Amino acid sequence: MANFDQPIIIKKVKKNKHAHHGGAWKIAYADFVTAMMAFFLLLWLISMTTPEQKEGLATYFAPPNIAPTTSGSGGLMGGTALESSGSLMTGATPQDREDASVTPKGREFGAKQGALSGNEQKDGNQFDAAKASSYDLKAQDDQGFHSAAASIKQAWQALPEITEIADNLLVEETEEGLNIRIIDQEGTPMFPEGSKYPNEATRQAIAAIAPILQQLSNPVRIEGHTAAGGVYANPRYGSWELSADRANSVRQIMGEFGLSDEKIDSVVGRATAEPFFPNDPYMAANERIEITLLYQTPPVPAGLAP
Repeated sequence: MANFDQPIIIKKVKKNKHAHHGGAWKIAYADFVTAMMAFFLLLWLISMTTPEQKEGLATYFAPPNIAPTTSGSGGLMGGTALESSGSLMTGATPQDREDASVTPKGREFGAKQGALSGNEQKDGNQFDAAKASSYDLKAQDDQGFHSAAASIKQAWQALPEITEIADNLLVEETEEGLNIRIIDQEGTPMFPEGSKYPNEATRQAIAAIAPILQQLSNPVRIEGHTAAGGVYANPRYGSWELSADRANSVRQIMGEFGLSDEKIDSVVGRATAEPFFPNDPYMAANERIEITLLYQTPPVPAGLAP
């Protein structure tokens, strides 16, 4: 009978569960992996570009003397051109520039003192002003030529049709300006023998540089050269006529692809007078076309006497 009065004991076991850790570490890890992938992709892209392409990219993102304008054909330089207004020299600030066309305060308009303003009045005479203007234009031209040379090389690299004549195309800065040479090599002439019309690959190389030169305000000179020892069937048509006709054909091609006639300074035939290799005037490389982007002539102040 005592068993009916015994209490029943029920044991309940509570199990403690581990707290949830969350997924923040997964997000951080995913960000890290993405950043590493972008880093290695950047390294791969840098290793695949040529020095000329890197130079062009650097110029594109930091052009010191090229200002966007509405002029130009929107070619490889993106419709930009050199302008005296809107472009600053390296290290210059807007406060450093003065308008040389405005008569200084306190000077009578038309007076001799009023005519001397800006750089002229600072330096004390017109000769110093002309010299300073020449230095400024020279610096602007150098920057423009540097950008143009990179753009021309990129334009040629983008044309697989001219790969076989890549060694015949030269671009360099000289004392006169930016010189573009299209020269003959043994076995790879730029023009058929005795013809004033270039080969198709040569024509494409010439056409590619026309929009680039159009973007700059500098004048362009085109020269034709021939090698010594040429044989001409017509006694009235020799190296002078052929070199001049080839230079004029190049002018026509560049005109078709965007270079206006106003940009042309001169079209000259030099014949054999100025060989590329003076020690060997018969060498094939003496037969060439030279397209020179000339330095701009600095403005001469009115009334300047030597």
